[in-house]
Amino acid sequence: MDSFAGFLFTGGHDVDPKLYGEVKTDHCGEICETRDQMEAYLFREAVLNQNKPALGICRGIQLFNVLLGGSLYQDLPTEFSNSVGHAKGPPYDVPAHTVRLLPESPLGKLAGKERLEVNSYHHQGISRIAEGLEVMAMADDGLVEAVYMPDRYWVWAVQWHPEFSPNDETSKKLFASFVGAVVSRESTAPV
Repeated sequence: MDSFAGFLFTGGHDVDPKLYGEVKTDHCGEICETRDQMEAYLFREAVLNQNKPALGICRGIQLFNVLLGGSLYQDLPTEFSNSVGHAKGPPYDVPAHTVRLLPESPLGKLAGKERLEVNSYHHQGISRIAEGLEVMAMADDGLVEAVYMPDRYWVWAVQWHPEFSPNDETSKKLFASFVGAVVSRESTAPV
């Protein structure tokens, strides 16, 4: 872990509801306890203890929130809302809905716009936001779509999949900002 300057937490399995004090419902998807344990360790050590840059995508935003004390909707359609299509299928590079960017947030400043069209491929989402996270974007139904940790060097997470939209300008800016933070942090880190 010490040889890596930044960490990308990708999409994938559902986060185990045990991590936020709930019992797994029938609507929760497949979980992977080993992955949860490994990523929890990486998050604690790399992000919280060593203050390394991290970007969370889809499961990543959910994991960050849970590890910091927040909770999730195990299944948006049955527990939250169906008014926004959060679980759109392929093709994944096509926008599914828009999000409202908070203009004074780091992502709002980076994008330079108030609304952003995003793809969407998830059935879980943030229910109770963790202390230590600040919202950067929300869907029209009120679901949190992007967060950051203001007390960390560079820790951002988004609910959508910018990696599926390589031609989107905001996706390019997001990855460039992450890479820039990694390079900058690495060059100033103590040896």
